[in-house]
Formats: sequence, structure tokens, C-alpha cells
Amino acid sequence: MTRFDLEGIGMTSPRTRRRLVERLKSRGIRHPDVLAAVGAVPRHIFVDEALAHRSYEDSALPIGFGQTISQPYIVAMMTEALIADGPDRVLEIGTGSGYQTAVLAHLVRRVYSVERIGGLIERAAERLEALALTGVRIKHDDGAHGWSEQGPFDAIMITAAAPEVPAALLDQLADGGRLVAPVGGEGQQALLLLQRDGERILSRHLEAVRFVPFLNGIQN
Repeated sequence: MTRFDLEGIGMTSPRTRRRLVERLKSRGIRHPDVLAAVGAVPRHIFVDEALAHRSYEDSALPIGFGQTISQPYIVAMMTEALIADGPDRVLEIGTGSGYQTAVLAHLVRRVYSVERIGGLIERAAERLEALALTGVRIKHDDGAHGWSEQGPFDAIMITAAAPEVPAALLDQLADGGRLVAPVGGEGQQALLLLQRDGERILSRHLEAVRFVPFLNGIQN
């Protein structure tokens, strides 16, 4: 068993998570499966104990290494856009705390997640194991490379902002597949939904956002 406190999963936190789900509904999240997944995942185990009292706020929180756990609204919006066509296999670039990974794991058969910071991987893996989410594989690698040996993917989610989507990730997107990513620099970023149509990549703007920057290379 892991060192994470799971007591709140079956006791006090479900009520708190229901309030979070209602806030997401009020902001326009409509997909019932996405709302159910957010309601099922105990966000408090994905943040440091000192921040657990803020874990069900609709806000981003630090997780160390200069990274953040995204606010629940952004997680839900990105997930809603990504799963609209019912993907089976999803590539996530940026495991982070594992929270977004856990939400996706409730909705698709297999999640392949790549994280460049080794210090984040062990704790994310422990959290996912504690929740018995077995349909997840995590790899320590440069996210710009994707996970070519497991591709192509029905959907790809990128959780850090780059000036443009890395070409290797577009190459790993299956025909008809969807890719959701923040694109831009520190001053201005847009959350984009890209969809492959043969050799064409169709693009739609979803919302202005602010993410940590997409960095190349790996870190222990």
C-alpha cells in the first residue's frame, strides 16, 4: 500500500467533490462522463498535504519542480474536447502529479503518459496505483518525442505550452484523432483543438489559457 491518505475517498471528500462538479457545470462543462470522472477522482491526494485544504478549489496549485496541477475547469474542458469521439488509446504529454492522468483513466481504455521530470513520476505512479487505475503506463522521456512505439493514438493531450505543437506528436496522431494543447509563449497562450483529416490538420481555438512552458530534454 502507498503512503497516501485515502480515507477521504469514501468519507468526507465525495460531498466536496460534488460541489466542485456543480461549479464545473455552471462554467459550461456538460459531458456527463467527464463530470463523473472529475467527481470520482480524489484531487486531495495529488497535492502536497499542506495544500490539501485547497484541493477542491477551482484553481491551479504548485506540485514542485516549477510545475502545477491544472485547475479542475481546465482539466475538464480539455478532457471534454479530447474524448468527444470516444478514443480508446490516449497519449498524455506531461504526467505531472497524475491528476489529469487519473481523470483520463476513468474514460479511456489505455493512457500512455510521458513525463520529463523523474522526480514527479514516482509519486504520480503511487497515486494511480493507490486508486487501482491499471490502464496507465508512464514513461520518463522528453515529451517532444511522444511515444512512437505505442502510436498512433486516437487522442493526444499536451499539458504545457509550446510555441507550436511538436511535429513528432502530430505524426503520432491517428487519422480522425484529436489533439488538445496550449500553444504560445508566456505572454499569450491559446488552448487549441487540432484534428487530423488525412494529411490536413484542422484547428479550433477553445480558450485563452496560461500553462507552464513546454521544455525539451529530461530531468531526474
